[in-house]
Amino acid sequence: MTNEHTNRTNANRTAAGSSLRLKLDDESRAGARIKVIGVGGGGGNAVNRMVKSGLQGVDFIVANTDIQALQANGAPSKIQLGVKLTKGLGAGADPNLGRQAAMESTNEIIDALDGADMVFVTTGLGGGTGTGAAPVIANLASELGSLTVAVVTKPFNFEGKQRATRAEEGLDKLRDSVDSVIAIPNERLLLTKSTTFRKAFEKVDDVLLQAVQGISDLILAPGIINLDFADVRTIMSQTGMAIMGTGVGKGANRSCAAANRAISSPLLEDAAVEGARGVIINVTGGNDLSIGEVNEASSIIHEAAHD
Repeated sequence: MTNEHTNRTNANRTAAGSSLRLKLDDESRAGARIKVIGVGGGGGNAVNRMVKSGLQGVDFIVANTDIQALQANGAPSKIQLGVKLTKGLGAGADPNLGRQAAMESTNEIIDALDGADMVFVTTGLGGGTGTGAAPVIANLASELGSLTVAVVTKPFNFEGKQRATRAEEGLDKLRDSVDSVIAIPNERLLLTKSTTFRKAFEKVDDVLLQAVQGISDLILAPGIINLDFADVRTIMSQTGMAIMGTGVGKGANRSCAAANRAISSPLLEDAAVEGARGVIINVTGGNDLSIGEVNEASSIIHEAAHD
């Protein structure tokens, strides 16, 4: 991004430490094995978006009780959850049924996730399969020794109170099953009244893509100042809730603008950068990116977090 400066910030509320990664454009490297598993309809749609985006260095898996949704998905690896229990017909917005379906398919899930250094579990909370099965799948990934991060969405207001209640219950279960949870409230995506349903959910998928790519790039893409997988594990392991902010800046004050936008992102639910005990900063820029700009950006973020 010539003459453009981007900060992607993942601030974990309970982790200890701080890490900075600096990257210039047009570089690549191999790294840890990362798998992304999309659970249920929302998770499957998000993974489909990631596959189409060309996200590199990541293995994609989808898991669903709905056989038609699985067949339509572009992910190379697919798991039909609860073949005997649901017979491919979905979980009917019943998280308990989703949980039982995942438990029936434990062996298939373990086979799919085995060998991963890091597993992202992504889903849209509030339905049956994603809400019920995601904690089971996340727990299995953790038991396999993977750094396990859930990247989930919470429903729009128009989806109703019951779905919101199920989402909160599912989020509570996920916290106990993963190292970190990034929960993105759909209502914060700043959509206009004229936004169509299709565009609204495409925006949701794009935000989930940004979250996964922002973290996976830290590990897989090279930088002048590199973070390796061990650094990311130290910050994100067993930390509970995490937050993500992204900012882009241009012109003379691009680094400050990018940092300030990252820490004021609408995706930071409850404006929660303050008090973060661990921060990962990913700075990306063109070949003219200066050390002074990096220092300015990191200082703004550290001050906001009181690191």
